[in-house]
Amino acid sequence: MAVALIILAAGKGTRMNSELPKVLHRLAGVSLLAHAVGLGRAVEADKIVVVAGYGADFVREEVEKLGSDVEIVLQDQQLGTGHAAGCAAQVLAGFDGDAIVLLGDNPFIRPETITEVLAARASGNDVVAVGFEANNPAKYGRLILQDGGALAAIVEAKDADEAERAVSLCNSGIICAKSSVLFDLIGQIGDDNASGEYYLTDVVALANARGLKSGVVICDESETIGVDSREGLARAEGLFQDRARARALENGVTLSAPDTVFFALDTVIGRDVIIGANVVFGPGVTIENGAEIRAFCHLEGCHISQGALIGPFARLRPGAEISADAHIGNFVEIKNSVVQNGAKINHLSYVGDADIGARANIGAGTITCNYDGVMKHRTEIGAGAFIGSNTALVAPVSVGAGAMTGSGSVITQDVPGDALALSRSKQVNRPGFAAKFMARLRAVKDLKDKG
Repeated sequence: MAVALIILAAGKGTRMNSELPKVLHRLAGVSLLAHAVGLGRAVEADKIVVVAGYGADFVREEVEKLGSDVEIVLQDQQLGTGHAAGCAAQVLAGFDGDAIVLLGDNPFIRPETITEVLAARASGNDVVAVGFEANNPAKYGRLILQDGGALAAIVEAKDADEAERAVSLCNSGIICAKSSVLFDLIGQIGDDNASGEYYLTDVVALANARGLKSGVVICDESETIGVDSREGLARAEGLFQDRARARALENGVTLSAPDTVFFALDTVIGRDVIIGANVVFGPGVTIENGAEIRAFCHLEGCHISQGALIGPFARLRPGAEISADAHIGNFVEIKNSVVQNGAKINHLSYVGDADIGARANIGAGTITCNYDGVMKHRTEIGAGAFIGSNTALVAPVSVGAGAMTGSGSVITQDVPGDALALSRSKQVNRPGFAAKFMARLRAVKDLKDKG
């Protein structure tokens, strides 16, 4: 059976106190919306539909970044979850499969839970909801079960009577049904309730009234944590990082100070990697076995191969490809560059848009001057080349294999292999000048102090 995921992302999130729509706030380096889309891809959804409302233009920009397989529809008025889910009907017309509705501000639902939902649908339930046993159910909608365990209704907290409020099985916000059935039921939802909204949860009672069967999948409460405030976002970040650190340790990664290491959603780290204190991973980082990341590094969009040594105080930006046994030292920034096996860039350098050959040595203070104000240009440094300290390489330029540049040189032309390139002014020494000059300055200062 084909599967469509409908992500409700139309809310403003008033408690966030932000101009951004709630789903665009970041958790683990990416938007909450990216977490929901990632869940859809993890369960191999055939269609992923995002329902946007408040700040729709910003949401559209994010959707475009997330990939061409994600579609967006607009909810012009925020009239409740039922109305929002119904907006997806226009892009799912004729879709012959199951539709799963997910809240876009709920980043912790596991793919395994969605798999259970689909299995419950396949076993004969026309509608499936996901519930959890809440430690404090006060604010949640309640799942009301029939004697045989089937789902009779979902009652919002505002509309629950005393007996219903005593129920601890609560609604996660996830509902699944055959697409055509779901939108048919949504079309019958009314707004006669405490909020005057169209509740998606009403589809359960409507389905039962038709003689359809409704079931429940129960997940752990920790999966249902939503984000509706800055405080909630901070709690969610803490929970994600705790889980990510625990996974890393279990997978054979050494963390010198676990509480100071921060992972992104998609960070991939091999066995026997050593990570020092205060290391931050942005999105898109992969580290192979046996590499070491020393303290106070920031990495994003890069690949680090086996045995490489990074840091301390290094910054790897998107497009940095660090090959086996290469060394990237303190206060070095690498961007959109390939550093081949065994090359060393040990300190105080910027390498952008460059190819660094195997076993090349880049001296302190080296800069690839890659930007002319309009275009970016590449620098090529051959295998075994030696770049002297404080060299400026004005791209586009190449330094051949085994070549050298003198310290302090500004290299504007290609350097052949095995050649030495020097580009600096001739040094001139003036005997006794410094002493006379300083004496004159001190005399001027004394006059000013007396006057």
